[in-house]
Amino acid sequence: MNLLFVCSRNKWRSPTAEAVYKNHKDINVKSAGTSSSARVGLSAKTVIWADIIFVMEKKHRQQILERYSAESQHKTIIILDIPDVYRFMDPELIEDIRSSVDSYLEL
Repeated sequence: MNLLFVCSRNKWRSPTAEAVYKNHKDINVKSAGTSSSARVGLSAKTVIWADIIFVMEKKHRQQILERYSAESQHKTIIILDIPDVYRFMDPELIEDIRSSVDSYLEL
């Protein structure tokens, strides 16, 4: 299963999610950002690669649908509703991610 985590700048939230799930069996994971200043920018190729896309905020889902309408047409995009108030690997952020994502992965 290919999981893609998306936030704005790919600096704290989505890289944390990537780190949390990168060593799980049968899961491939990437992270990206929607902003032009993102550390790793979102691309059509990455959207196509993903089986499930987890976005941190509603605006990220909207940006994917607008920029990559054809590529995201049959994709599952889940809004985690995690605000941009955390640093990389913040324990509370990790807990928020796990409590939201694990139920979709049957872990």
